[in-house]
Order: sequence, then C-alpha cells, then structure tokens
Amino acid sequence: MARLPLLALLFLFAAAGARAGSSSFAEENPIRQVVSDGLSELEAHVLQVVGHKCHALSFARFAHRSHNRKGLSYRLAVNQFADWTWEEFSKHRLGAVQNCSATLKGNHKLTDAALPELKDWRQIGIVSPVKDQGHCGSCWTFSTTGALEAAYAQAFGKGISLSEQQLVDCARAFNNFGCSGGLPSQAFEYVKSNGGLDTEEAYPYIGKDGQCKFSSENVGVQVLDSVNITLGAEDELKHAVGVVRPVSVAFQVVNGFRFYKEGVYTSDHCGKTPMDVNHAVLAVGYGVENGVPYWLIKNSWGASWGDSGYFKMELGKNMCGVATCASYPIVA
Repeated sequence: MARLPLLALLFLFAAAGARAGSSSFAEENPIRQVVSDGLSELEAHVLQVVGHKCHALSFARFAHRSHNRKGLSYRLAVNQFADWTWEEFSKHRLGAVQNCSATLKGNHKLTDAALPELKDWRQIGIVSPVKDQGHCGSCWTFSTTGALEAAYAQAFGKGISLSEQQLVDCARAFNNFGCSGGLPSQAFEYVKSNGGLDTEEAYPYIGKDGQCKFSSENVGVQVLDSVNITLGAEDELKHAVGVVRPVSVAFQVVNGFRFYKEGVYTSDHCGKTPMDVNHAVLAVGYGVENGVPYWLIKNSWGASWGDSGYFKMELGKNMCGVATCASYPIVA
C-alpha cells in the first residue's frame, strides 16, 4: 500500500479523534486487549486505513512503553523490526524448527577447572564483529562462522572472517536448508567433511539461496571435530563457555524478543525442547546483572540491534532452550 500524504494522515487523525468516544478496537487487535483509552481508539481508526505495517509499528511503540513500566530485568525499544509483521519477521530472520538430535547425548567433558565468576570472550579479543543476516533465515550460518572465527583467533592469534554464503549454498546434504534454516552442529560436520570453509572475501554473503561455488584454494579454516553439549545441561554449557571458548547455541524467539534493547531477557512464553528452538546465535560469556545471572550472546541482526548487536539471557533455567542445541568446533 502506498503511504498516505501527510495532510491526509492528519485528516484521518482528526476524524478518528471525533469518533474515539463512541468506537472501539476490533476484539482481535492486541492493543485493545491491554489498553482502552481514547488515544488507543484514535490509533485504531487510523490503522484500519493505513494497514498492517503501521499497525505493527504502533503496537511496537505501545508495547515497549507498557513493558518498560513493569520494572522487569530487561527493556524493549522500537527498532528496525517495528513495522514488520510477525510472519515477515519469522520468515526473514528465524529458521525452521529442527530436531537437534546430536545433543541428546553430548561429548563435552567437564573438568575440575575453577570457572571464572564472569566471562566475556570479547575482552580476550577472539570474538569477531557482529554481522547481519539480512532477509534470509540463515542465522545458523552466522552462529557457525562466529564459533569458527573465535576458535581460529584463539588457535592462531589473528582474526578471520568466514563465508556464511558457502554454508547457505553448499551444506544441504547435512540436513541444512539455506535461507530456510539449519543447525550449527550439522554445519560443523559439513565443514569437516568438505575439507574446509572459504573466507568471506573469497565467497561473500548475498543473503539468498544460490549454487555452491566452494573452492578449496580459498579455504580459511578446517574442522577436525565438533563437541556437543548434552541437551539442557547448562552446567556443561557454562563450563565450555567459561574455560574453552564461545559456543554456538539456539533458543526460541517469541514475538516480543525482537524489540529487546538491554538488560537480562527472560520469558514465561518460550519453549525449551529441540522442536521449539528457532534461532541460532553465539554464547560469548556470562555474568550477573542486578542479581540476575545471564548468558552474554552475540546475535546476527546487525550492530544497531539490541545492546550493540548482543543480548543477555537469564542463566540457570535453560531459558527458551538456550542449552538445548549447543555445540562448538575444534579447528585446524
């Protein structure tokens, strides 16, 4: 729908204001379910005309104001996803649900090493910059490259940027589906079997499914093996993040999370099973904020999202399945 001229929009607001006293939202409108003042009714009349995009933006503005008054451990803010419907957001930013059966019995070995109280691998200098997956459900590839880039920097003392596009185009034989989703554990197995992953420079990201163009001449890293965290075992995950390096994890994104801005995210509405998780990211540390323990996690929605591209997730409850599909690579 074309955007309405400013004068026409102002006219609509005036007309809506005149009708606000006698009209109400449709019952299915989410704003109507939680607020019933004159302003909300005015917005409803305008939104009926300007469509779903503005409906989403208006509701996002309302929701973040309303949520932030509750004094919870995290804050929301209007961001680049505010005018997306949930269906659009799910299609372009999340992956299809997949059963990460590799983690049913993990192979990470706990040791007697004392864990640091706080951990942030960014301070060690092995975490690569935040990237943006764009309009492609390729979060799993960014989680994979993030883990590989950290492992490479740790092993060889220098940074590298690796090709997400190669994983999108070439890893389907390992039960991955390009822009429709995949799993880091399966991507590590692909890279191991394939003999390596090209650099980002040699095989740049285009954010859509394409034909495989892998060249062994451009390999930036090889995978010797991968290690899986036992499903739901946050003690194993904390040990791995605390003493080994950053770990690929997945969790279930529910609607409000896309507006995260800062603080420790928690939810009563997300699931924890292998069939719930729909977004792969990278755990790079942990800590405590205002008495709430958290995971520090790198996302792939650009550095302008959230807390400079990162978010904190409550630790100790397998919140949203954060320890359900976790793994990390061993590189060469």
